[in-house]
Amino acid sequence: MQDDINREALELPLNPLGMDGIEFIEYTTSRPQALGQLLESMGFRPVARHRSREVLLYRQGDMNVIINAHDSPEPRGGLSSRSEVPQIAAIAFRVRDAASAYRRALERGAWAVPIQVEVMELHIPAVHGVGASRIYFVDRYKEFSIYDVDFIPIPTVELNPPALTGLHFFGVVQYIGMERTEDWTEFYGELFGFTPLEDEVRFGVMPKGRLLRSACGKFLLQLVEPEPGLLDVEGSESLARLGLGTPDVLASVAALRSRGVAFVERGRAAPCERGALTQSQLGGVAFELVHGDLVAGQS
Repeated sequence: MQDDINREALELPLNPLGMDGIEFIEYTTSRPQALGQLLESMGFRPVARHRSREVLLYRQGDMNVIINAHDSPEPRGGLSSRSEVPQIAAIAFRVRDAASAYRRALERGAWAVPIQVEVMELHIPAVHGVGASRIYFVDRYKEFSIYDVDFIPIPTVELNPPALTGLHFFGVVQYIGMERTEDWTEFYGELFGFTPLEDEVRFGVMPKGRLLRSACGKFLLQLVEPEPGLLDVEGSESLARLGLGTPDVLASVAALRSRGVAFVERGRAAPCERGALTQSQLGGVAFELVHGDLVAGQS
């Protein structure tokens, strides 16, 4: 009996940071209204404004998306000037203890991001991610959250709008350099406890690259190298797009179409029960729908 217990313990995934999902995704852009309209078509609603910066919080269900149009003369994490084309500039991990997670990441070789904190703002620790992006650690996400300090609710707006057709964070696609898959697999595994899935395990309609499961099992990272024969441009690595999980892809597609969202209709990306891909907007913003819920073990 004891051997069985030990074997089961060894099979449980390690979660060194007490990770509990994604707290927010941050986009930067000099055209916040255009991106905001796109997010609203996807079911998000603006719920709060930052106290001192040109930053808006959008939400649906358990998903938070931040649009950052603040242009500071002093760079925050290397992104000081906002491009018209929206970019995913940061991902925030929910963790048991943000300070402890931050120290652990630095001990394992992560690069700290110096954050300038204004009056009435929280210090949210962060390390450098892919390209010029940042990875934040957030431990205030339940009854008292980071938004209770840094943001002011928009009057008459529902603070917790329900998710359209059960949409939720499923993962983030990251474009990486040629032959960099092992480097990034080690980076996310050593610092945060991500583990690679078997090559046979695939989700959605865009099954390229390597899938890394978070230590909490609530979301994936998808590492995608350039197609063979294409020029590998140095510095082109970046967070590329969001994957949204849904219990019924075709129902979600129908609901989003009624809101004006257009989907890729040809080839392997055409909507089906496994997934769908929205047409690129604003120079490169797209969302991927994926059937399933990682926590429930569905695919």
